[in-house]
Amino acid sequence: MRYGQEQKQATRRRIIETAGRRFKQDGIDGSGIATLMKDAGLTNGAFYAHFTSKDDLVATTVADQLHEQSASFSAQADRAGIEQIVREYLSVEHRDNPRDGCPSAALLDEIGRGPEATKQAYTDGLLIILDDIAARLAPDEPRSARVTTLSVFAMMVGTLQLSRALADRQLSDDVLEQGIHNALALLGAKPEQ
Repeated sequence: MRYGQEQKQATRRRIIETAGRRFKQDGIDGSGIATLMKDAGLTNGAFYAHFTSKDDLVATTVADQLHEQSASFSAQADRAGIEQIVREYLSVEHRDNPRDGCPSAALLDEIGRGPEATKQAYTDGLLIILDDIAARLAPDEPRSARVTTLSVFAMMVGTLQLSRALADRQLSDDVLEQGIHNALALLGAKPEQ
């Protein structure tokens, strides 16, 4: 049975969304095609109608995840929204739900060991996020704000990763709180007490 273009696009979208959640939950290496396709309610054979390889799916999914994150951040379009982004990013909810969270905090180590296409998809997506935030921080000089934005983003990703790795819940919460304080200080915002 042949499917129309709309159905094919919807199926491809379902595979990408499923892969995004699964990769962030179990890692790229821990997520086989059979599991991904089962999660999507599809057969293994359907995979190759949409992607040439798992590497192709990974690069596409990384780009998609960053695009969604960028859209989410852009919804908080003013400078005050930056503080909200920091607080939501370094929240207990985000820490405890990697499947629904940031692809950077969940996948950086695997992306770093991945093929060039995946690294390029990550780089392109990250630059869109950084440049959007930098433009809000310094509308007249977004290039100068890019370095600060990159530093804050890297610190937030590392803070989230560290908080997820700690067995001591209180220490993990403290790491998140200090991360919020440090990020806002770097951004020149006065954190709420």
